[in-house]
Amino acid sequence: MTVLAANPADVANWAELRAQLEAADSSQKAELLANQARLARRQIIQMIDGAGQGHIGGDFSVIDVMTTLFSAVLNIDPTNPTMDDRDRFILSKGHCSAALYTTLAFNGFFNRTELSTFMAPYSALNGHPNRNKVPGVETNTGPLGHGLPVGVGTAIAAKLKKTGARTFVILGDGEMQEGSNWEALMSAAHFKLDNLTAIVDRNRLQQGARTEDTNGLDPLDEKLAAFGMEVREIDGHDFVSLLKALEPSTTGKPVAIIANTKKGKGVSFIEDRVEWHHKVPSKDQVVQALEELS
Repeated sequence: MTVLAANPADVANWAELRAQLEAADSSQKAELLANQARLARRQIIQMIDGAGQGHIGGDFSVIDVMTTLFSAVLNIDPTNPTMDDRDRFILSKGHCSAALYTTLAFNGFFNRTELSTFMAPYSALNGHPNRNKVPGVETNTGPLGHGLPVGVGTAIAAKLKKTGARTFVILGDGEMQEGSNWEALMSAAHFKLDNLTAIVDRNRLQQGARTEDTNGLDPLDEKLAAFGMEVREIDGHDFVSLLKALEPSTTGKPVAIIANTKKGKGVSFIEDRVEWHHKVPSKDQVVQALEELS
């Protein structure tokens, strides 16, 4: 198994994009991020095609959020992924690992050529992320309902150590049916963790059905507010809205972002289709998807 490490060329690209974003106005930032996310979607579909498995629908619904975080928001250093004052990012919906690996590689944490090994025997890039194998992965995820409780712990640690670090956790909306998340939210509010941001990928689909047909979540905004969160509801594919929503808390409360998204966003025959939770495109569908994302 290859030991993954920062790739100088991609680190340079990440630094250049960061500089461009810092100098850009809102519309220019949105354009730069949209192009990065488009390239990520192209990469993801090729990875899933090569592996013969994956979760393309959820990868595509969440990639705009992850692109914005890593390219424009997180205090990170791909050459020093364990620096003490770094911001923490946790992908609680760990089955969408192709989106995470693509984002990490595009931002220099390891050579993007490794993406071709996705889910291959002896690859570090497993179906669920492993912090002992992949730089930039803060905690192993996959069992749903675990990521936010870990995020609460990292946010408490940052408060105790006074590092100023922020913690961001992305959860699937179907995952919000897990009771452990609501216990974590109560703790976050109790400890006044204004350095914690929970982002719900609200694509309204889960494996096999729509969330509201399985175990209804609405009114999700009112429920999150009742649990002590500063709630921000946005279009999860609008980069200007994402940048604004990912700013620090303004109330001293932990932040909960409801990012309204489309499962499979960006490819016409995948968008908002429940069967694409865990489905592999045919060769013809790969060609069509890449054309739509060109």
